[in-house]
Amino acid sequence: MGSGMPRGSSATRRSPEHAWLVTGPLGIFAVVLTVALGVLSKESTGEWALAALVLGLVLASEMPMFYIVIRRQTIPFTITEIPLLFALFVLPPLTVVLVFTLGSLIAQLRRRFAQPKLWFNVAKAAAASSLASLVVLALPEMRGFGPGTWGILSAAVGSHTLMTLVAVAALMMVIHDTSAGWEMIRSSGPGLITAAINVAVGLVIMLCLRTTWWSALLLVALGAALAVLYRSYSRFFRQHRTLADVYELTKAMSERGQDGTLADSLLGRVRAIMQAESATLWLPAQGRHPEVLLTARVEERGLLDISRTPVLARQRACEEGRTVAAGGRVGGDREVREALRGAGVKEVIVTPLRSGQAVIGSLEVVNRLGDTGHFTEADLPVFETIAAHTAVALENSRLVDRLRHDAYHDGLTNLPNRRRVSGALEEAVRVRAPNEVVALMLFDVAGLRQVNESVGHAAGDRVLVEVATRLRASAPSAALVGRVGSDEFVVTLRMESIDAALDLAAELREEIRDRMVFDVLVLDIDTVVGVAVHPDHGDDPATLLQRADLAVTRAKSAPDGIQLFSPGLESRSSRRLGLAGDLRRALDHAEVEVYYQPKVTLTDRRLVGVECLARWVHPAHGTVAPEDFVAVAEHTGQLPELTGLVLGEALRRSRDWTSGGNPLAVSVNISPRTLADQQFPALVQGMLAEYGVAPELLTLEIKEAGVLDGTERAVPGLRRLRDIGVRLAVDDFGTGHSSLSYLRRLPVNEVKVDRSFVQGMATDPVDLAIVNAVVTLSQQFGLAVVAEGVESELTLELLQDIGCQIGQGFLFSRPLPYERLEAWFAAQTESDAQPGPADVRRLRAVP
Repeated sequence: MGSGMPRGSSATRRSPEHAWLVTGPLGIFAVVLTVALGVLSKESTGEWALAALVLGLVLASEMPMFYIVIRRQTIPFTITEIPLLFALFVLPPLTVVLVFTLGSLIAQLRRRFAQPKLWFNVAKAAAASSLASLVVLALPEMRGFGPGTWGILSAAVGSHTLMTLVAVAALMMVIHDTSAGWEMIRSSGPGLITAAINVAVGLVIMLCLRTTWWSALLLVALGAALAVLYRSYSRFFRQHRTLADVYELTKAMSERGQDGTLADSLLGRVRAIMQAESATLWLPAQGRHPEVLLTARVEERGLLDISRTPVLARQRACEEGRTVAAGGRVGGDREVREALRGAGVKEVIVTPLRSGQAVIGSLEVVNRLGDTGHFTEADLPVFETIAAHTAVALENSRLVDRLRHDAYHDGLTNLPNRRRVSGALEEAVRVRAPNEVVALMLFDVAGLRQVNESVGHAAGDRVLVEVATRLRASAPSAALVGRVGSDEFVVTLRMESIDAALDLAAELREEIRDRMVFDVLVLDIDTVVGVAVHPDHGDDPATLLQRADLAVTRAKSAPDGIQLFSPGLESRSSRRLGLAGDLRRALDHAEVEVYYQPKVTLTDRRLVGVECLARWVHPAHGTVAPEDFVAVAEHTGQLPELTGLVLGEALRRSRDWTSGGNPLAVSVNISPRTLADQQFPALVQGMLAEYGVAPELLTLEIKEAGVLDGTERAVPGLRRLRDIGVRLAVDDFGTGHSSLSYLRRLPVNEVKVDRSFVQGMATDPVDLAIVNAVVTLSQQFGLAVVAEGVESELTLELLQDIGCQIGQGFLFSRPLPYERLEAWFAAQTESDAQPGPADVRRLRAVP
């Protein structure tokens, strides 16, 4: 087993001159062992004809069988064990050392290795061969060619192999670090197995030759055949390994393309596949995307923003739209080769990344690892295939990024919209540090309606853009500035106190109040500001925004136009507190009712199920909004009773419909807190058994924020419910920051697109694009899609066009109590001529 020495340098790598720290002791060790051989050996030198034959075999055996790559080091494995066996058996010990030392010197000179590497390999060969010869002398004398002789020769060759391994590992520890040496030892398994096989083959060859020298002809023929077979197998193995690597790379890109880590997953794998010193991704600036230049280099952790690729090679590839390769084995243009020499680069391959006919960037690799390693023509199609997959992944990533950006940013001002602001607030209140507040300042542009009516909406839009520009310029760099309404802007950031938040609100308001000049139009625009802070005024984005809005209403009548929220401004929360006791009484006296909203297929309007919704009519306050009494139930511990009531009523109705020959699926909303209850799956299973309802007829809907929060907290409960057979749906999908790539890893069956996207499809291209993307990708993941809030025929047609199959909304029916639902069934549906267990009700008309 032979090996080369590391080359090149990096920030974490010592100079090759440090190789003398290993070469020197190796040389001394070799000299000491050689002197010992001269003293102990009975015959010093001789058998020069055989020595010349062995020298020829040594030089022939220097051809590597395979390589392993450790850091920048390409380590070849050879068949030197075979001539070593023969030499140890037929030559005197000193002659063996001389032949192998001379053979190593000739081989290194032929390869034109640098001085440190040349003398390391020579010293290694001398030390290893002298150790093997000393082992032969130390063991009993070889008699004949039986098993005893085999054992002596195997032990000697084994010592040679181990000496070589230790020397190379020591060198890597000196040039790199200790971990590199251990990595070399851990990777030596194939080499040790190869050495053992070489020993066995060598012994067989010697047995054949001792029987008759004519066997040499057969051995030569067999060796030639094995060489051809090995070359074919090596080519097949390399192709198979490359195909597997490209597949794994493509899989990794598809998984990482949606979460912003595409470059991290891509470049390291490309560098490893191409066995290159570095791999670079270059993307020019495009729209709001800045220029990208990222490089993965061997031995460097993370990605660097530098590249050794000559600019000329990159320019040629992108301008001509073709792969540019230059180096020892791939040739290349003379100017590019001169640019390589000027940059100190051995070779390079640059392939343009295409999107249709346009070039969007380039993928580059520099320098094949190892002194003798070079890129070849066979590497070009492999690299071009990788570049094609990379271009597709990048375009998909940018498309999703554009959709996501449009979904969370205002189209006029390009500021974050309400969804984005809510997400940022949610994160801010979750990680708030002690002794600070999260301030929310809501700016309402006064008089915008008058501007629109007097000089037109174009002028009103220019006012809004100017307000956004001034807020961005004046707000602290750490602040998030967003637009959350037609004339409402928000600034949120962490601050040391409420007083500091009020001072900042006053400063920003003064900046906005400066006169605005648009051509010949001069406008005086004023704003009022409502301020709410966490934790004093709320623990969630919705509450903070609501209370800031209440403060804005009061600020319109305040002298300075700024109002801090106070509990006296909020009547709704006070009413919620008063509802707690009333809700307990309502649950005890069955005053909370269950309403049913039909779910229908959009193509033929067949009824496929109903969503069961809790409704409460308060004797004093009238109809209470579900979000109000659900919030009260969560905070007062009454949520299990409320959930049990709705679930029990839904299963009872499902049982009745099934008994009547018309089984109908029911859906029930559950909160994240209910899902976190470890007893809830058992409760569901018990109720299904109690009412005799098949599990597949029950769908449990969980809001997106409760199941796709970036953690795995919801997964155990979802899996237990799935094991029962219950269908699971993600409700209000799109309102958070979830990705479908994470959604597909969860045990859910259905996605419900939030009504805010569905209702905006007919007028907002962004909402239409988002719904289209959700429907398409969900169906590819095998998930059913339900559109909420279908309220017009135009929306229905758009949903049909993009392939959405199920919907619910006021276009079909509002939520109805059971008695009215049965009447609606009778008025709106008809049964087939021969009803059966699978009979499905069909909508006859739309109210």
